Amino acid sequence: MAMMHRRKLLRAIDPERIKAAIQEAEKLTSGEIRVSVSQFFWGKVRPVAERAFRRLGMTNTKDRNGILFFIVPSRRRFVVLGDEGIHAKVGQEFWDCLTADMSGEFRKGRFQEGLMKAIADVGVNLAAHYPYDPATDRNELSDEVDFARKR
Repeated sequence: MAMMHRRKLLRAIDPERIKAAIQEAEKLTSGEIRVSVSQFFWGKVRPVAERAFRRLGMTNTKDRNGILFFIVPSRRRFVVLGDEGIHAKVGQEFWDCLTADMSGEFRKGRFQEGLMKAIADVGVNLAAHYPYDPATDRNELSDEVDFARKR
């Protein structure tokens, strides 16, 4: 049963649709959004997500406003990390609500929809603190889904 659930999650993540969702969200904010999908590994998920955050250059944005959705389908776990600039603006309640909403969607088997909704919510919420300015904003990080091979 768990194996079927993992396969369903992997099939449900369409990299092109996720990339499009990131691009739409980033039209509202100068914040930078990334998604990383990891292979199975033993150990705690958060430290691996933190390493992916650094590996993907999430701390290199001008305003320190990067957000990473780190998903481990084989473990049925995910972590959402925001850089220090974002966390200082939105606070812990934002992260708690975001992850609760994602968890609810994932439990219903709505993986793609849950992730896309979370990305859209991030765009809307960050726009209040980091609005998009077409004259000055540039895409600082790739919008491609990262399929992590190494931890």
